[in-house]
Amino acid sequence: MSLEKVRKINGRSVYVPGNDIDTDRIIPARFMKCITFDGLGEYLFYDVRKDLDGNDKNHPLNEPRYFGASVLISNANFGCGSSREHAPQALYRYGFRAVIAESFAEIFFGNCCALGIPCVVATQESIKSLTELISVVPETEISIDVVNSEVCAGDLKFAVNIPSGAKEALMNGKWDPIEELQEAEEPIAHLVTELGYLKRS
Repeated sequence: MSLEKVRKINGRSVYVPGNDIDTDRIIPARFMKCITFDGLGEYLFYDVRKDLDGNDKNHPLNEPRYFGASVLISNANFGCGSSREHAPQALYRYGFRAVIAESFAEIFFGNCCALGIPCVVATQESIKSLTELISVVPETEISIDVVNSEVCAGDLKFAVNIPSGAKEALMNGKWDPIEELQEAEEPIAHLVTELGYLKRS
């Protein structure tokens, strides 16, 4: 059974500015001592959102006008550093369902895709126009069209880049490789039998 086909994401957005935002900033390592990923959203961007006493600092995610945003916008090389999958999991658990940035670290991009989170690449100019719009009208709904590689927000429309492999996987509900293996259990078992030199225990 295929997973949800991710063809269009709609929602409000929030801009977290900066180049080279690494996975340790997205989810500090001390919060990775968990058995499951449940609850990781609470610690998203923790060290830049909270002071030593746990009080809110000046950060976009702490601004009430952006509460409930499901699309994260940032700049170049987002998700660099450690390859920890906890970073995309923290984004997902917080409520983000898509990320728009100038570029992404490759492993982070793959980990996001495996959660059904489209990471789309936009030009610096397009991101500037988009963030200026949501700064003035934060309730603006953004539509990320995976099929047509396009983002719309109000009167603003621009093309984005989504690598073909990720695009096909998202569109066809084939974005979770573990799910794919589980679905293919019978064909795999049949192939093992056909090969002959592999013995099943």
